[in-house]
Amino acid sequence: MTIAEDIKKMSREKTLHFSLLDPDKQKPNIAGKIATAVEEAGSSAIMVGGSTLVSQKQVDDTVKAIKEQSELPVILFPSGSKFLSKFADAVFFMSLLNSRNLDYVIREHVKGAKFVKQSGIEPISMGYVIVEPGMTAGRVGEVDLIKKEDVENAVGYALASQYLGMDFFYLEAGSGSPYPISNQMIMGVKKSINIPLIVGGGIRDATTAREKAKAGANI
Repeated sequence: MTIAEDIKKMSREKTLHFSLLDPDKQKPNIAGKIATAVEEAGSSAIMVGGSTLVSQKQVDDTVKAIKEQSELPVILFPSGSKFLSKFADAVFFMSLLNSRNLDYVIREHVKGAKFVKQSGIEPISMGYVIVEPGMTAGRVGEVDLIKKEDVENAVGYALASQYLGMDFFYLEAGSGSPYPISNQMIMGVKKSINIPLIVGGGIRDATTAREKAKAGANI
């Protein structure tokens, strides 16, 4: 069973939690310790990535440190083709669908595809959109932000992702967002698609996480 298949199977049984570690925010040994903690807390996978580029060595060292300290799958969450590591288990091969810059829609994927093939890491396709306020991810990704109340637009992107054959769809408010994706948007998207829905940004406590899970977030 692939990592994507395993995630889909688990997400049908319960809401999952993924932890995101940015190699630019801590040294690799600290990332390893955090990985141990989040595994003990119940995370199902660890994503490694960020909106700003760090050195390839730092990405590799962070992934290796995490894998030394945790049994969870390590999935790259890259901002570009230079943010890849052969030491990861998988990579979210994600298209930033509401970006004005084709680099984030497809060009970086073309650059990184050969590396993914040669390294043997598992590509997991994902439609990715950024909703207000967007934060750093929205600025770096040169995004036409989806208005936080524009459920219809979000549903359109979600359906397009599914029809394009994506494995997952991700609604992102941006790391550090003062508020999360609305329950109305989550419910509207979830009832329209058959692929797992990931929701991120602005979720700071267990109460909010439970609320988003109840609204329909799979992850």
